[in-house]
Amino acid sequence: GAWADFCGFWGSLALVSLLFLQARNQYSLLPQYFLGILKAKGTLRPPERQALFSSWELIYGASQELLPYLEGGCWGQGLEGFCRHLELYNQFAANSERSQTTLQEQLKKNKGFRRFVRLQESRPEFGGLQLQDLLPLPLQRLQQYENLVVALAENTGPNSPDHQQLTRAARLISETAQRVHTIGQKQKNDQHLRRVQALLSGRQAKGLTSGRWFLCQGWLLVVPPHGEPRPRMFFLFTDVLLMAKPRPPLHLLQSGTFACKALYPMAQCQLSRVFGHSGGPCGGLLSLSFPHEKLLLMSTDQEELSHWYHSLTWAISSQKN
Repeated sequence: GAWADFCGFWGSLALVSLLFLQARNQYSLLPQYFLGILKAKGTLRPPERQALFSSWELIYGASQELLPYLEGGCWGQGLEGFCRHLELYNQFAANSERSQTTLQEQLKKNKGFRRFVRLQESRPEFGGLQLQDLLPLPLQRLQQYENLVVALAENTGPNSPDHQQLTRAARLISETAQRVHTIGQKQKNDQHLRRVQALLSGRQAKGLTSGRWFLCQGWLLVVPPHGEPRPRMFFLFTDVLLMAKPRPPLHLLQSGTFACKALYPMAQCQLSRVFGHSGGPCGGLLSLSFPHEKLLLMSTDQEELSHWYHSLTWAISSQKN
């Protein structure tokens, strides 16, 4: 068993190393065909070039320094030196949203840049890849580094001269990968909040979405004490459930938007399933009780109802904890 584990580890290590070498060509496309040429030609002004590429060139330089160590089997020494450059990944991740915005803006308004990008992307070396595919490569590469160094650290004995260096590198690279992931999650959440804010109109909705986390949205039927169920759009955040009503399609200025009708604080919510436990095809009913109001929400889709139930449960527990 131990021998099989040992062989399995070194087999996967060889595979990771092979992937690194295979990815080297793809990773060098941007430095080779964009960074140096754009700088020399002056197609982009320095501020736009910095906004677009951020620390890409410095990160690439750090990976080029590391590669001979990996190829030569000097894992500890190479990765210890590489850790000095980890702050570049935090800067790169923090700039990624600005980078994508800059790319779209420049492709739209800078004819020379647009022509240059199309010319470079049409090269056979790119194999159909576009500049926007190459921009996030350093963050994908960081994930590979983490997988590699954690596997190395876990399988290097304490008596090995590399053990201390690898253990420290595994901790530092994992911490950086986690920070980069957190930055990415926050950026996605901010995009959701801006999108939801654009959909909502009315005095109640202004400034509503700042400083909270978006969880989900969708149509549910509100079941009143008397009369027919009414379809409403619901937006769930970590701290509130927002009920909205669509604006009339003929409303010239606000067609396609929603009027905020009510806000329900998750910290005060008691949730239960009235029916819909069986997993059958007919959907079900959720009961949400608040100090001054009770909501009955219905969906004819069992899967959708379960999704809402779990999302609401998560929001409620996050507020109570």
